[in-house]
Amino acid sequence: MPKSYASTVVNASADTVWSFVRDFANLDEWLASIETCEIQGDTPADQAGAVRRLTAQGGEAVFHERLVRFDDTERRYAYEFVDSPLPVRGYRSEIRVAPVTDSSREQAFVEWWGDFDADEKDVEAMRKFFTKAVYGTGLADLRNRFG
Repeated sequence: MPKSYASTVVNASADTVWSFVRDFANLDEWLASIETCEIQGDTPADQAGAVRRLTAQGGEAVFHERLVRFDDTERRYAYEFVDSPLPVRGYRSEIRVAPVTDSSREQAFVEWWGDFDADEKDVEAMRKFFTKAVYGTGLADLRNRFG
């Protein structure tokens, strides 16, 4: 399966960054390409099974993603596409926040990755899209949020 990956260091403690990132319903607050993000149904945003509806800027693209794993202790969660306008199948992604231990100030190491299946003609474009337009941009927005 093709994989995409991005990481960054954020100038805030891992606990501070996690307290913000852990909200499965706030992606529109830190990923500029997302216009709206809302939980659908009654499952809380920090429990496996929660489904969020994402609308991309301009409202043209709508995604539904299901939380499949959530772990406050490890500061990570995983989710998958329920439906998406992108030419991928079996998309699953994970985000993790960890402390940077070799710094004199509190910092967090944040990594975001995913894998998917796609037709051969779409693989490289989708790998780049997730790596740069989603994970890379989202992590840069997150880093900027914390200064």
